Amino acid sequence: MPTKDLIRLVRANNPSPLTGSGTNSYLLGRGEVAVIDPGPDLDSHFAALFAALEPGERITTILVTHAHLDHSALVPRLKAATGAEVLAFGPAHSGRSAIMSELAGQGLTGSEGADAGFQPDLRLTDGEVVSIAGLEIETLHLPGHMGCHVGFAAGDILFSGDHVMQWSSTLVSPPDGDMTAYMATLGALARRKWSRFLPGHGPEVTDPVTRMAELAEHRLLRERAILQALRAVDGATAAELAKLIYTATPPHLMYAASRNVLAHLIDLSCRNLVHMSPGPLATASFHAP
Repeated sequence: MPTKDLIRLVRANNPSPLTGSGTNSYLLGRGEVAVIDPGPDLDSHFAALFAALEPGERITTILVTHAHLDHSALVPRLKAATGAEVLAFGPAHSGRSAIMSELAGQGLTGSEGADAGFQPDLRLTDGEVVSIAGLEIETLHLPGHMGCHVGFAAGDILFSGDHVMQWSSTLVSPPDGDMTAYMATLGALARRKWSRFLPGHGPEVTDPVTRMAELAEHRLLRERAILQALRAVDGATAAELAKLIYTATPPHLMYAASRNVLAHLIDLSCRNLVHMSPGPLATASFHAP
């Protein structure tokens, strides 16, 4: 049976500005079934996952792309009901780069929606291949949105989580979000041949090459806009720069915008393209060289 015929989508009813139409959970395989990203802890979604099974099928494996509550909160209840083994890269704060671990140690916070209690039964590593639901599934470590973020490759199909989506760019909020890592892993993905991506939110990505190029260009445009704004208003904070750059963004999304800007500023600082005044990073002012 072709791989595409072994995949079923069950979308959670948790729409929002940050989740789009809701979280995408995927059933993989027939008979013995894996669930990729069980989603939020909603009674309706819990019931929908079981309703999507054929008579006699059972859930034996749970795969989690990353430990955000909209992807992993249903794991404990689903595991208790099925006895399925839970596979993921690690807990919410695993996989951080050295600089992000250092910044977290200095008190930087901003891990919106992190599932602090998430703990997999088996921790996967980058490049590890496991046999699940009759398929060989390769784990790809894709830090950027979160340090613990992974994608799951079934041949040339990638379950891309929140790393690459069609409907939106990805929130990168330090210290879990890391712009340096995001750009590096986006580039690494682009060097492989893919037929389509199945993301954590929104519709499938039918042209991964074009979409990844768009996302990379979007980030480079944001980077140039930040540098231009700093040359005009030297000594601005991330929040102040966000107001200058995200002029059409609704007020309720400005916090997320400022976190993206902060992620860019940390990356630019590591590359010595901007300088930071001493003080807490979240409220620090930045300067163009």
